Amino acid sequence: MLNYNIRGENIEVTPAIREYVEKKIDKLERYFNDTPDANVHVNLKVYNDKQTKAEVTIPMPRLTLRAEERHEDLYAAVDLILDKLERQIRKHKTKVNRKFREKTNEPEFFATTVDAENGIEELEPVTVGADDGDESEFDIVRTKTFNLKPMDSEEAVLQMNMLGHSFYVFTDADSNGTNIVYKRKDGKYGLIETEA
Repeated sequence: MLNYNIRGENIEVTPAIREYVEKKIDKLERYFNDTPDANVHVNLKVYNDKQTKAEVTIPMPRLTLRAEERHEDLYAAVDLILDKLERQIRKHKTKVNRKFREKTNEPEFFATTVDAENGIEELEPVTVGADDGDESEFDIVRTKTFNLKPMDSEEAVLQMNMLGHSFYVFTDADSNGTNIVYKRKDGKYGLIETEA
């Protein structure tokens, strides 16, 4: 069951907006064998130039779906987000199902009626920048909190690619250490292992 947490910034989340968002995101349920029990976090924002931004994050066991979109029309932004989330699912369905079989002996996570397709959108990274040219001070402009789930490096790379990020922090299932996988400029992947 999908539970919705919809927040608005500079916009009132009306019943019509809430109903539209829930109706659209509920369409993702057809991609799963069983409807996942997950919280859907939706942030809607209107800027001074009347541009809107919609951001959807759906954390699930061993998988996080996330997309954001800017558009003049909020409803169009929600439509585009649904397209992005569907592309993420289609692109990585086979890999995720294989990892579920190997790790848990459970039935496949995604329904098998979905064909793989290329395409994933780049997401806005966490940004740290200098404050007015003063290199000794840095402002954190965005903070994210997430659980470090135990997994192996291959699964971490899969998760990183699904999110569209260039790095991913995770807990190594074997060593229980905090590790980082990242995408190199040559298109290959790197692993940073930490020591206590």
